[in-house]
Amino acid sequence: MMTQVWEILLNWRQPLEIVIIFAVVYTVLYYSRKTHGARMMLVLVVLLLTMWVLARIMALPVITMLFEEFYGSTIIALLIIFQPEVRRGLTQLGLMMEKRNRKEVIGEIEDAVINMAESKIGALIVIEGKEQLRSIIDDAIQLDARVNSQLLESIFFPNSPLHDGAVIIRGDRIVAARAILPLTRSKKISPHLGTRHRAAMGIAEESDAVTIMISEESGGVCVAYDGELHRDLSEFGLNRMLETLVVGKNSGDLNETLQLVSAEEENSSLDGSGQLEDK
Repeated sequence: MMTQVWEILLNWRQPLEIVIIFAVVYTVLYYSRKTHGARMMLVLVVLLLTMWVLARIMALPVITMLFEEFYGSTIIALLIIFQPEVRRGLTQLGLMMEKRNRKEVIGEIEDAVINMAESKIGALIVIEGKEQLRSIIDDAIQLDARVNSQLLESIFFPNSPLHDGAVIIRGDRIVAARAILPLTRSKKISPHLGTRHRAAMGIAEESDAVTIMISEESGGVCVAYDGELHRDLSEFGLNRMLETLVVGKNSGDLNETLQLVSAEEENSSLDGSGQLEDK
């Protein structure tokens, strides 16, 4: 009796497997006409996983054999067929990781700048853009250290061997210290401003770097970019500018950012908080 029941079940498995395979092939062909590659890949992966689960639970021999024999080839085929989608996905993942890394970097820089501004420690921090500053780095003290707020503060600490000049940051690395920057000859800059202001303005005129300057006389914070010197920045203003220029890398949003910073700092000035005067 048990033998007869088992034979009946086995006889039912074969048509069931045919139905499952037909349903999967039909679904793939149907949705492939209307669905974008990324969605199609997701649908296909879900279907294959469903088939595998059914094959394991119901002990379907044909489908199990297909998975055992061709699962490696299937993965390779999926990667080849959906190569543009895979590449796009990996690119987006890489951009997300890079953006997260840049946020960590500016977080360390902001911590160092705030501490040095409160202590009125003069500093020049240059964040390299697409244009590499090779000639300036070659003439500086070359380093290779991960960006760290304590390291930056120690470099610019008064009487430190490296405190004169600028620090150059490339990616998440401090690549040079005691770098000599070109001084601006622009008449737009006030004659009352010192050498650090002129150096920050000079490198902003000659490259796409973002430069942060701290005045040792007042503790004022400036950011120089694209030939312009943005002075009297609060913590909020510094963060917004670095988020726009370094993390987002979108100088087109700079005007909107400056308007936002200006409005915020006007509100802050009403109670005298958050503003660092730069004289």
